[in-house]
Amino acid sequence: MVVGVYVNDLVVTGTSEQDITTFKQEMKALVRMSDLGLLTYYLGIEVEQTADSITLRQSAYARKLLERSGMAGCRANKMPMEEKIKLSKGSSAVKVDATGYRSIVGGLRYLVHTRPDLAFAVGYVSRFMEDPSEDHLTAVKHLLRYVAGTVDYGVVYPRHGKGKAELTGYSDSDMGGDVDGRKSTSGILFFLGKCPISWQSQKQRIVALSTCEAEYVAAVTACCQGIWLRRLLQEITGEDHRAPVLRVDNKSAIELAKNPVLHDRSKHIDIRFHFIWDCVTGGRIILEHVETGQQLADILTKPLGQKHLVQLMVRIGVEKIEHEDQSSAR
Repeated sequence: MVVGVYVNDLVVTGTSEQDITTFKQEMKALVRMSDLGLLTYYLGIEVEQTADSITLRQSAYARKLLERSGMAGCRANKMPMEEKIKLSKGSSAVKVDATGYRSIVGGLRYLVHTRPDLAFAVGYVSRFMEDPSEDHLTAVKHLLRYVAGTVDYGVVYPRHGKGKAELTGYSDSDMGGDVDGRKSTSGILFFLGKCPISWQSQKQRIVALSTCEAEYVAAVTACCQGIWLRRLLQEITGEDHRAPVLRVDNKSAIELAKNPVLHDRSKHIDIRFHFIWDCVTGGRIILEHVETGQQLADILTKPLGQKHLVQLMVRIGVEKIEHEDQSSAR
């Protein structure tokens, strides 16, 4: 049994319904406590559980964010960002109120908890919170219009059949997409079985000199995440799980991870990034090549066209969730 605690709210889950019932009875005997039944709403996240799946969405939160931003009833967009958009900290456009900008972007960051399709765009506009300009705010409003058109979207988790679900990860990178520092963006996505459980879109801390290096750095970050997820899973379930499979679409990066020999392509890479070699040789991570067209983490590295965006959203489990109004949920 696992109990999640946030202040005085408890979420209880486990493999035995009888154990959960006993725990609730013991808690009620110790403290004043209300049993709200099956989880439907928690920290702004709406939950629906059926025999086939569990869905998470933040529709009510998204609507409040649109109202607070003055974008309620706005015209909807079909993409979170324009496909070839390039923004810079050195923009010559008129400056905007930084406090208001940060408030909106902060609200969007919380929405990413159930919307991996927003992760790159939100991370991108977050880079300009120190001194935002009109063009940065225009990109944020474009993103809010996309939220308005996808307000009922969320993550769908199909229930597993019998057997142990394994960890599978995807790592990807663009090449020097940041206009100001020419740094690349890492995209990392992990599944437990068919369920997306962890996603990350993050600007890299170094300037990569090649696509191979950018992909290699992204794979290292994904390796750390995969090892932690495996340990967490083993701690929760009490069972051993095989090493996570990490899928990368750059063969040179995979070869470098398996044999970090010194040559012009790799001898300048900081030694800390060769951590992945130790993990691969020690059997703590399994690297596999995946075709670029099958790279699901691509959605976390750059703005995509509408067709490609929709295809990846379906494949990672982000879709419109049709169910009853939960405005009265406790």
